[in-house]
Amino acid sequence: MAAQARLLELLRTRSLRVGDFVLASGRRSPYYIDCRRTTMSAEGLALIGALGLDAIRAHGWTADAVGGLTLGADPVACAIAAASFRSPPPIPAFTVRKAAKTHGTARRIEGCYEPGARVVIVEDVMTTGGSARDAIAAVRAEGGQVTGVLAVVDRGEGGREAIAQDGVPVHALVQVDELLRGT
Repeated sequence: MAAQARLLELLRTRSLRVGDFVLASGRRSPYYIDCRRTTMSAEGLALIGALGLDAIRAHGWTADAVGGLTLGADPVACAIAAASFRSPPPIPAFTVRKAAKTHGTARRIEGCYEPGARVVIVEDVMTTGGSARDAIAAVRAEGGQVTGVLAVVDRGEGGREAIAQDGVPVHALVQVDELLRGT
């Protein structure tokens, strides 16, 4: 089975829930995508790493590092970093805290990020784009340049358009209509 088709199958069986849910954006939805159930599985990590790396390269996004807002972005970034090690050049990962630490280095961006880096922001599920935009702002505040945003799933609820207002191109591995087909 092709990697894209298998990712869709994993997301449908592991991550998609039907019911009545309140999303992080505050909106209500008849379905919820708990992407971590896929992004943190061994097979999901392998698929997302390979597909994410392919997408970054296909779009020509230069990436000195890949990362996003913790927690949803963390396994996606690490999967892409691992895939890039097997298919050089390697792209290290970083994570953006929701707030800077109040101890130690007091950093908001942790991991393999250096000021001035060109980065791709990743996230698991994009709804309004708030998490990606928060990560974009943090990277820019640290002198970085965001070359693209990669989401595992785009719910098609305005996130892509909001991020485009920041001048950043967006790609999603899966569109929500693909995921919901047949449910």
